[in-house]
Amino acid sequence: MRRALHIITGLGVGGAERQLRALLRRLPLPCDVVTLTEPGQVATELAADGVRVAHLGMLGNRDMSALPRLARLIRRGRYDVVHTHLYRACVYGRVAARMAGVRAVVATEHSLGARRIEGRPLTPSTRALYLATERVGSATVAVSHTVARRLADWGVPPRRIHLVPNGIEPAHFRFDPGARAVARARLGLPDNALAVGGVGRLVAGKRFGALVRAVAALPDDVWLVLAGEGPERAALRALAARLGVGRRVVLAGAWPDVRGLLAALDVLVSPSREETFGLAVLEGLAAGLPVLHAACPAVDELPEGAAPGARRVASDPDAIAAALREERAWGARRLPVPEALERYGMERVAERLMDVYRGVCAR
Repeated sequence: MRRALHIITGLGVGGAERQLRALLRRLPLPCDVVTLTEPGQVATELAADGVRVAHLGMLGNRDMSALPRLARLIRRGRYDVVHTHLYRACVYGRVAARMAGVRAVVATEHSLGARRIEGRPLTPSTRALYLATERVGSATVAVSHTVARRLADWGVPPRRIHLVPNGIEPAHFRFDPGARAVARARLGLPDNALAVGGVGRLVAGKRFGALVRAVAALPDDVWLVLAGEGPERAALRALAARLGVGRRVVLAGAWPDVRGLLAALDVLVSPSREETFGLAVLEGLAAGLPVLHAACPAVDELPEGAAPGARRVASDPDAIAAALREERAWGARRLPVPEALERYGMERVAERLMDVYRGVCAR
């Protein structure tokens, strides 16, 4: 193998996008990246890393002119492996790779839920298109056992499914008091505030509204920081104002320094009822935070008791508020980082992915 091309739907700040950047730092072969849309912050960061990034300028889901343009780009690059990420990139990328004559085509399934994929409803037509293009590829990577089971239930042959979890670098998130002071000042958090955090796309499925309601039921020294962008931003701001906690709810946007953000927090909450992996939960644990989560396959797949800082809670406001009252009684604290997180170390993940590449290239 000489070179690989990664195709992704967009490169704004998101879990799959951040995961791609971290992965490329560890893969032991040169890689280029194509983004179909939105050459955002992560595109800039990849370019700073020395990765060549091309923007296809796709106009929408049905912009069929993107297919021959992408095939020409792949053909010119003479790539040994094409690796696609996220639904639109998987659909177009797998077909374009085969049009370009590349037979080693891998797709990572980051966000396949029971009823939604990447926040969009899983309609019969969405599922049919996904399965039709999956057959054009060589292998599909599932980021958790949960996703692997869903793919098999859909009818993807088990021999084509490879489990390669998302990766983290726990040392990167190690708590830094200096970073905490800087981030809390930037966020406008009072010195005595217990900072509760939620990290992710501001979409209905993340259930951040339940977190706003939970914080509204708590004393004034409990503040909420929501880091992320999305269509629910205005609704969350309006909900906080209606509940009289607008001052205590900080909508931080796409915060670029995740390590600093986690250092600023005292508790991380993931109220989503359905997750395909739960990367934010792992990052919170790596930062030494107590973490409350409604669903997290990454924690579920660790040995029992291996992540004592993670506690499962129901995703309704009352249950979250009750758990946060207990955390408030403890006060701001840092917990030992679970050694089990090394299971998801990025070096291990990159090596497992290289095994997939070697397998599809040998066929």
